[in-house]
Amino acid sequence: MSELLGPERKKELKRLIMELHQGAGVEEVKGRFKELVRGLSPEDIARLEEELIEEGLPREEIQRLCDVHIEVFKDVLKESGGGEEWHPISILMKEHEIQLSAVESLVRAAGDGRRDAAVSYIDHLLNAENHYLREENVLFPYLEKHGITEPPAIMWMEHDEIRELKKELKSLRGMLEGDEDVFEKVKKVGEKLKDVLSSHFFKENNILFPTAEDVIEERGWIKIREEFDDIGYCCYTPPPLKKASEEMSAVEEGRIRLPTGSFTLKELQAVLNTLPFEVTFVDKDDRVRYFNDRSDMVFLRTKAILGRTVQRCHPKKSIDVVNRILEDFRSGKRDVAEFWIDFRGRFIHIRYFPVRGEKGEYLGTLEVTQDVTEIRKLQGERRLLDE
Repeated sequence: MSELLGPERKKELKRLIMELHQGAGVEEVKGRFKELVRGLSPEDIARLEEELIEEGLPREEIQRLCDVHIEVFKDVLKESGGGEEWHPISILMKEHEIQLSAVESLVRAAGDGRRDAAVSYIDHLLNAENHYLREENVLFPYLEKHGITEPPAIMWMEHDEIRELKKELKSLRGMLEGDEDVFEKVKKVGEKLKDVLSSHFFKENNILFPTAEDVIEERGWIKIREEFDDIGYCCYTPPPLKKASEEMSAVEEGRIRLPTGSFTLKELQAVLNTLPFEVTFVDKDDRVRYFNDRSDMVFLRTKAILGRTVQRCHPKKSIDVVNRILEDFRSGKRDVAEFWIDFRGRFIHIRYFPVRGEKGEYLGTLEVTQDVTEIRKLQGERRLLDE
């Protein structure tokens, strides 16, 4: 928290919040709240409620009375600016506007008995699921990495409440055939959804998003946008991420950066050597470039073979088969070649896979050798909880 929120000020804020939770009226404490929170950031407010939960206040209670807190904080909160159009926060806030407009239009259409329009707006709201998935699976984890854990958890609870209301709309959708009672039910559910969305989006726009902007650095936002793109959008198509063209170092802060994560060199080596099978990589020029180093290797490999052509690593009688497999991989004729043999009393499964780049270009071949003797003996089931 900021230095503005000293021990005494924090203690008084918590006391007032507890008064609210015990039934005190908003107007009764609003003046004192306004003075106490003057100059505080959304992050301060988010962390304050997080501390209350850590001290024993149920998360459900925070979520139930969050609207009361928002009413008190409204005068001092400042909505997120969102930044440039490519920015994930700008995208989420734009989707908020579109969803609110859709639910308002749904309420009007149901009130007027306009079936086709009501169905269209229900479909729009049902198809907005990617909005919530992007928050839950991308934005929330990034906030948690910066110690912001409880506000995302509360927002996720509200997502589930929104989903329940949308389920009600979905069940009513097929009954919209002129029955006035059904239109009235749709209108009532729509009005409730509108209230929930309005409150939820206000909290995100004014507390969650500004907090995220405070703690997540620009490089993080670029990564978040890339992951948003992977999940996809619902309400509109945002402009492309221009900053994605910036070259980001493959080795970043001592870590090897990959599209789905990163390793230190030590971690990557350990992970590859922990794989329950042997892997050997042969590049596009047929030269051995890598093998993992397991203590229980089926076939002996030494560092002397690195840089050697794979043909020279096989007996002469096998070279024609090796060349045929590699040629099939290069041409795209096949995507796997596999063999299995008995070797020194063990059943060995050997597979070859072509390694291809993003555009399908041939980069080399991966050989995977696995002792499947014990795997072949498995029967029935053993679930994780049976361990």
